[in-house]
Amino acid sequence: MKFLTTLEGALRRANRLVALILGAALVATVLFVLVDVVGRKTGWGSLGGSDEISGYVMAAVASWGLGCALLDRAHVRIDLIRQRLAPVGQGLMDLFAMIVTNGVVLLIAWYCWPVLQKTIERGSRANTPLETPLWIPQGIWFAGWAWFALSATALSLIGIAYLASGHRTELANAIGLGSELDQ
Repeated sequence: MKFLTTLEGALRRANRLVALILGAALVATVLFVLVDVVGRKTGWGSLGGSDEISGYVMAAVASWGLGCALLDRAHVRIDLIRQRLAPVGQGLMDLFAMIVTNGVVLLIAWYCWPVLQKTIERGSRANTPLETPLWIPQGIWFAGWAWFALSATALSLIGIAYLASGHRTELANAIGLGSELDQ
């Protein structure tokens, strides 16, 4: 079980780092847009591309942020039935929710790849003044979905191992709701 605890801890630390990078990217984007807007209003001129770049950053933050939210147990989960179950039933519901989430995320990541692949094959560029090679923002976007899939798969496997070995407390700590109901 030491290996599982170490793996889970490493995954949580990696996601904290990702969250910090995403936060810095958002702050930098806000500053860039602010300077661009102030520049337009004061006559300095536009930096150009702030709308395009902010869209790319939002797509990246959304896809990468999903993995961070998973590790922080910030995704919405309806626990009407779960809260009425015994701890064993709650653990089974938590594991079921994680496995279903994992399946959906793997499917989405699987279907994201052809989008990026076609962009690379065609050498597609944005139809904007920046003419951004679209493989760059789409690659970051796809990597976020892949990271989410990797995180969900790791947590699913950790949950299965904890359940199989009878470590209910560790299971609840790893993939449980983390709400006031669990306290």
